[in-house]
Amino acid sequence: MSNESHKRGTKVARLIEKYDLSGRGAELEAAWIGDDGERTSLRDLADEFNETILRSVLKENGISLSNFEVTGTYEALRHGSGPDETRARRRLEREGVNVVGLTSDFVTHQSVHTYLTDERNASLPDQSEDAVERRTETIEKLEGRTVVVTEASIESTLPDEELDRVDYDVIVDVQVVCSACGSTYDAGELLRQGGCDCGNPE
Repeated sequence: MSNESHKRGTKVARLIEKYDLSGRGAELEAAWIGDDGERTSLRDLADEFNETILRSVLKENGISLSNFEVTGTYEALRHGSGPDETRARRRLEREGVNVVGLTSDFVTHQSVHTYLTDERNASLPDQSEDAVERRTETIEKLEGRTVVVTEASIESTLPDEELDRVDYDVIVDVQVVCSACGSTYDAGELLRQGGCDCGNPE
């Protein structure tokens, strides 16, 4: 575990300082690498961090958390649309909350990843070349197994006259698309190079 005495360069680090969330960085790191045996995804960590910010803002405005559905309000602000989002924004505004400022402080999973890797120097366990190669081989074996099962299904289902007339080639190719830049990779290629070339910026 790295300590909290790091440079405050990334968005997450600045928000930890802004909202006085001392110790939250260590909690994010522990959850991500799975100190308790179970890892938390970056997307879930981002949502949890954003809810913490929402709670802090509510407290700053003297709003009782017992009378406020924090998770539902966050979901409406972050992932909702239409009436749900409008109602959540209006209620916060009536309570004196700067909703634009609040939502601009919400972070993405990429922001959390940048904070953990760049500022806390955290990394997932078992990320050696051998581990990556084993996982790549697992995917490739599954592709091969899918080909075999598909070919067997075709041969056992299609009529003999169809198989006599046409040869079918079964191709299984697992592709991964980067949501940040839209680049497409073969799954094995992405694993071997350690992620997308774009670096998944926010």
